[in-house]
Amino acid sequence: MKDKFDAFGHLLYDELNGKDPVEIVERDDGYIDASLLGPACYFFEYKKWNSINKKAIKYAKGKILDIGCGAGRFSLYLQNRGHYVLGIDNSPLAIKVCRERGVKHSKEMSITKISKNLGVFDTIIMMGNNFGLLGNPKRARWLLKKMYNITTKDGLIIAETNDVYKTNMKEHLDYHKFNKKRGRTAGQTTLRILYKKYKGNWFDYLFVSPEELKDILKGTGWKIKEIISTPESPIYNTIIKK
Repeated sequence: MKDKFDAFGHLLYDELNGKDPVEIVERDDGYIDASLLGPACYFFEYKKWNSINKKAIKYAKGKILDIGCGAGRFSLYLQNRGHYVLGIDNSPLAIKVCRERGVKHSKEMSITKISKNLGVFDTIIMMGNNFGLLGNPKRARWLLKKMYNITTKDGLIIAETNDVYKTNMKEHLDYHKFNKKRGRTAGQTTLRILYKKYKGNWFDYLFVSPEELKDILKGTGWKIKEIISTPESPIYNTIIKK
């Protein structure tokens, strides 16, 4: 990724250096919002994690691949618990932040490039809504099959996503309709990150309900083991097994 597009990396690096940045997300229908927790949440230690992340991370075992590692909060936690963890992110500055914070193994890399060249893993984690990096249902199935091939026979995926149907906001409900007219799922969100003079590339980020997740997993070799959620939030973690 060219530096001028690495808006996410720049805000992480500024947060690391105490500059208190603000993360702005722009959606392709013109909706613009700021992150509620701010970039500081990408650096949270375990004690500040939400309850579903604390429950989900207990399933992590063996050799771990952290997809979309960001500032390395999950990589560092698991590394400090004795696991080999490889963090990958397509942001060069995110990887720089990870290394400066002490992540031992990290690589600038797109999710689409994962292969056995990285090794074989017992657990793949996609935290912080990073199931969304699968992009769309078709690409999700392709990538899930790739994940099947780089995991052990009892491998797991621990992923976080958002049930977009659990909202009353008119702007989001209108976007669901906008997506349906385009032949997309309600939660197939096209967005980019804005920060200072930096504008990230547009990319698809996939949010799914548990029912949609179950449908996407068909034919990939994976199935839902457990859903971890709370009544008050649309965000949930899922444990996916072979």
